Amino acid sequence: MPYDARTPAPPEAPDVVQVLKANYRALIGLFALRLLITALLVAIPVALSRATGSNSVILTVPIVPGVFLFIYTVYRFAHGLRVFQCARVLRAYPMVFHPRVVKKSERRTRYGNVFEIRVTTRGQHGAPLMLAVNATGRRRWPQSTEAGVWLAGDLPFGGVMVMPGGKEMFFLKPADWDKTARGRDEAGPERLARAQQAKLTDRTKHAVMMRSGA
Repeated sequence: MPYDARTPAPPEAPDVVQVLKANYRALIGLFALRLLITALLVAIPVALSRATGSNSVILTVPIVPGVFLFIYTVYRFAHGLRVFQCARVLRAYPMVFHPRVVKKSERRTRYGNVFEIRVTTRGQHGAPLMLAVNATGRRRWPQSTEAGVWLAGDLPFGGVMVMPGGKEMFFLKPADWDKTARGRDEAGPERLARAQQAKLTDRTKHAVMMRSGA
């Protein structure tokens, strides 16, 4: 079991509804800010051109990054759907406290930083290495993991990790899908049905952690 009498009492379990609300707000705020910057980069040169009657090429310069920022925002919106994937997992699984998670490495990708971690479980050995990515695409690794984390899911399939005392949420998948195949094959009908409900039965490749449905 991830928690027993020999470990300190775990912190209070986070409110799933509040965690999801916080992540939805963070995702919406991120895209709203980018869209606002895009609008300003496009609107200000147009307004200045009309006000001054100038057709100077210099006035059109900010429009170019504005267009690229808009394209990038639309592109990232599809990958931001990972929050909805996490919501499915949290609806299918209860959260269980794990006393420690160790970050082994990280890799920067265009979909967000992908962290390789090991979730330690007291009384169990050979915990699989997992890939973790922030649900809203933030790139930093939180410092609070040394005090333990809350995890919903089934490690051979994947899951969701939530930081105690905070609202940060990470989507998890096995780092080596083939290596954890035995754990999935040995899963009973109930575990398999729950993983299917959470849409965790599909393989996720390292470079596409932020793709919706991956």
